[in-house]
Amino acid sequence: MCKNKLSGIKMIYRSNREEVKRSKFPSFLTIDKLEEVKSFHKTMNNYKKTPLVNLNSLAKELGLRSILVKDESKRGGLNSFKVLGSSYAIAKLICKRLNLRLKDVNFNYLKSEEVKNKTGEITFVTCSDGNHGRGVAWTAREIGQKAVVYLPKGTARRRVEAIIELGAKAIVTDLNYDDTVRYAVKIAQENNWEIVQDTAWEGYTEIPIWIMQGYAAMAYEALEQIEEMGIKKPTHMFIQAGVGAMAGAVLGFCVNYFNGKHPITTVIEPVNAACMFRSAEINDGKPHGVIGGLETIMAGLACGEPILYGWEILRDFSDAFSMCPDYVTARGMRILANPLENDEKVISGESGAVGTGFISLIMQRKELTEIKEKLALNQNSTVILFSTEGATDPVNYRSVVWDGKYNIPY
Repeated sequence: MCKNKLSGIKMIYRSNREEVKRSKFPSFLTIDKLEEVKSFHKTMNNYKKTPLVNLNSLAKELGLRSILVKDESKRGGLNSFKVLGSSYAIAKLICKRLNLRLKDVNFNYLKSEEVKNKTGEITFVTCSDGNHGRGVAWTAREIGQKAVVYLPKGTARRRVEAIIELGAKAIVTDLNYDDTVRYAVKIAQENNWEIVQDTAWEGYTEIPIWIMQGYAAMAYEALEQIEEMGIKKPTHMFIQAGVGAMAGAVLGFCVNYFNGKHPITTVIEPVNAACMFRSAEINDGKPHGVIGGLETIMAGLACGEPILYGWEILRDFSDAFSMCPDYVTARGMRILANPLENDEKVISGESGAVGTGFISLIMQRKELTEIKEKLALNQNSTVILFSTEGATDPVNYRSVVWDGKYNIPY
């Protein structure tokens, strides 16, 4: 484990990438599986690929060949990638109820009165820090159904309002994320509601897998866009993790897409919610949670219990795990909001900018030279990052970008 004088940043690095048998490649995240996901998303009225922003000037400043940022603030007016998972999972769920194949229907058909008459009234329930709940609420509204979203304590007011504006019921608890999940499940079971959650437990695995497949579509888009740009495949990927559903989905798809020769991958988490880091540190192959309030401005990553499927992919195929204090993502937010020269501006929220902040510090701070060298980051490196949300908490966004909140402890 690497430690350094720049407060709070720690990393576990695997010095030699192990060859993993193809039998361990995640079978639910193959190109064929993602073709079905992509085909469904294309039938949604608001669907279009989000931009892949090429930050050439920033790359030059940091001593890299390229930095590519997938900008999910442009995702169908919902300010986050999460709707990719919720929409696909809910569509699969309805098709299962009606004994239909998803590839034989489209989103408009699922919105039809015919479908609603057959299914009756459905209430979808979930726990969310805001973004996943917004995706569930949007999908439920579009197909004429109901949604109830439970949010953990401390959820920003604007994130709650965004869910209510989509016609869902939003309830903020006095619990942390993981306990709110358990509470939401209890209420859903008591009311015979349909749970749509991107974490899994015994007896609840199908919907989380569908959600992860939906999330992986973000990576599929990005890799197609890289090819369209004529850029060589990324050498490095930095992906942030909460429960690990998104990170596992992105990495799992890349493993299949590149036939095991995927980019050097670092998993990033907040210091107080670093369950993947802890699992890697214990190193017994099993997922391990962290407890406590999980305090961080990276609300979308404030999760203490890994999803098994995500953890297994990250365990088997990632190259490093890092935990980062809040000042890392704050720096990333400021960098993306204040582009160099001809680079495009990216509005990135607290859970979206941590990769940008991390790579900037690795390349510029002497205290992190060891990490840079172990990850083989240099002028030949092409880095891909996923800015998974926009300014979903505008008040805090301004505090960070305008007022310099959460500055680096020099």
